[in-house]
Amino acid sequence: MKLALAPVNTTVGDLAGNIKRILDAAHKAKDADLIVFPEMVVPGYPPRDILYDSSFVEATELATQDLASQAIGLPPMLVGSFVRSGKKMLNHPALHNVAYLMQNGKMQLVQVKQLLPVYDVFYEPRWFIPGTKTLPPIEIAGKKVGILICEDMWDEQYSVHPGADLKAMGADLLVCMSASPYRKGGGEDRIQQAKRQGLQIAFTNLLGGNDELIFDGGGFMLNGAGELVAKAERFKEDVMILDTDKNTPIHSKHNTEAEVFEALVLGVRDFFHKNRQRQIVIGLSGGIDSSLAAMMAKEAVGSENITGIAIPSRFTDPRSTEAARELADKLGIKFEVIELESLHLAAEQALGPQRSADKGGENIQARLRMMILMSVVNQMGGMLLNTSNKTELSLGYSTLYGDMAGALSPLGDLTKPEVYALARRVELIPSFVMERAPSAELREGQVDPFDYETLSPQIEALVGADQADAAMRAAEHKRWQMGVVLKVNNRSFGSGRMMPITRK
Repeated sequence: MKLALAPVNTTVGDLAGNIKRILDAAHKAKDADLIVFPEMVVPGYPPRDILYDSSFVEATELATQDLASQAIGLPPMLVGSFVRSGKKMLNHPALHNVAYLMQNGKMQLVQVKQLLPVYDVFYEPRWFIPGTKTLPPIEIAGKKVGILICEDMWDEQYSVHPGADLKAMGADLLVCMSASPYRKGGGEDRIQQAKRQGLQIAFTNLLGGNDELIFDGGGFMLNGAGELVAKAERFKEDVMILDTDKNTPIHSKHNTEAEVFEALVLGVRDFFHKNRQRQIVIGLSGGIDSSLAAMMAKEAVGSENITGIAIPSRFTDPRSTEAARELADKLGIKFEVIELESLHLAAEQALGPQRSADKGGENIQARLRMMILMSVVNQMGGMLLNTSNKTELSLGYSTLYGDMAGALSPLGDLTKPEVYALARRVELIPSFVMERAPSAELREGQVDPFDYETLSPQIEALVGADQADAAMRAAEHKRWQMGVVLKVNNRSFGSGRMMPITRK
């Protein structure tokens, strides 16, 4: 049997665009016996509270039917979408997350997702009703194919076991249609969960960035002994055609730092394009964070779409500005220097010495810099890229309405040591930036007051355990006002960590 796995890059709500991508992928796999698309590929994932809009629900149902009619002449396709359950529920869309088999212009409901995740960024019971039974395998090219939808494969913590049900029903092969966000180590976890099913299994995943979530695409197949026999490239929209008779094990290598970099680049790229932005503006301070963020932006959207702004003050080491200029030249991005001093003097005169001294004076500088950067955004259009890292955000070592500003934060889920590790991998970043002591340069001789190598893992352990120390609690209100933080860890700041601001 020729089985095609098709991880396509969808946009939530772009029904026409998503269907075009599905059909384009299907034409590439026109010689396959079955093409498997990811979970919720028609509406895009996660649609979240758009599902309360009945007009969107109706439009998605019509688009799914239209896809089936346009697929006449193509191989049978397994496609993820949703359907109304028929139940009436107060303040609930009452939908099923489903897999359809599309064949000869017709649609057949072949599986309803039974296990609805409620952890981290997932709140599926808010919109969906679980299926109550496993539907039987479908017969394709002489094979009995059982269908799992994402969480249905991750069934260790549940009393329902769809994979075991399908095996008992005589399935020869399982396919898992998934919308599983990227996280470090997640690829290996998927393979381990697939091994537990005790059958030959193929897995395909959604691709692309949607807000804070990055879907890494890819796919793999295990033989009946649980050995990896095929693995697709991740972070790439491509169709992989497998021979299900192939049983020779392969070895899989992965580089976590390279994966994280690719994931964040994809997240920046899709946020930029899917939100129809024209330009990225970034403050280039000559520090490690802004340098790495600029490198990611260049890889994501191209040099011609990025403007770097250096804003030196009376406290800025001239080498910082020169390092920023050097990096901009290497990246080929537009670059401008706007001196802070005239605004700084005006603010000091207007506010007086008491409000311009000590920490207040430092915060004034950070906020004046954001005023400059946002004026450039207003002039050019586009968006400001935030350059804060996770350690700073955890500790509140950042200025609200200052360096915390920006629509998107590509580094907000990376600790300070992780930023350095990725920067070493990039190699283009000037040596002065790599070797200097971290500093906000808001007063004479200032350096960051932390041993990041020791502190960052300790703080990250607290975040991972859903705990917080005093400094983290005091900064909670700041994080609530952050831009979108791209997620690459099990626990990240954003919709998956809902800590109260007001607490004892």
